[in-house]
Amino acid sequence: MEIDLTALKRTLHTRIPGLMDAKRAYAVLVPLVEREGELCLLYEVRASTLRRQPGEVCFPGGRMEGGETPEECALRETWEELAIPGRCVKLLGRLDFIAHRANFIMWPVLGVVDSAALERMVPNPAEVEEVFFVPLAHLLETEPVVYEYELIPTPAENFPYELIGIPKDYRWQHGSENVPVYPWQGRAIWGLTGRITRNLVQICKASG
Repeated sequence: MEIDLTALKRTLHTRIPGLMDAKRAYAVLVPLVEREGELCLLYEVRASTLRRQPGEVCFPGGRMEGGETPEECALRETWEELAIPGRCVKLLGRLDFIAHRANFIMWPVLGVVDSAALERMVPNPAEVEEVFFVPLAHLLETEPVVYEYELIPTPAENFPYELIGIPKDYRWQHGSENVPVYPWQGRAIWGLTGRITRNLVQICKASG
């Protein structure tokens, strides 16, 4: 097969790079809302009947469908989960994306939810157990509790050491996972949601 370098260059110039080997892409809305005169973040608690991550704290969002932008996905999922129309969310921009070890990419999109739409919000009981609000000022003033755990590569038994030319006791590079936890009134904001929250706090502090 011959390669047309001109066509390859044209493809690279028009192509938007993504996460290499990513099998899935997700987007979440990071909803800022005004309550009692102060900005808050809206969080969901996932329904206890869900198969994956029941009862965990999250932002509204889900898997991106074919051709969707992160913004379109975040707004669609927010409508499906909370009945907040996309027209009632003022998008401010994307936060840093997450490249997850499970071969997916997640795009957090920051947006301000209209107060009237918030009052008419109806959480979908099939997906959302409840919602709660945390003042942004509290998050800016409160450092998360940070934990780490090690990620240790474990090759399959049939890994081709001889073919590659490395010994079976090859010293694979270990990794680690950083887990910020924000306690709030008996709940824990952690995992990817905690990382997104921390990223927003860092950006807010840098912009102030």
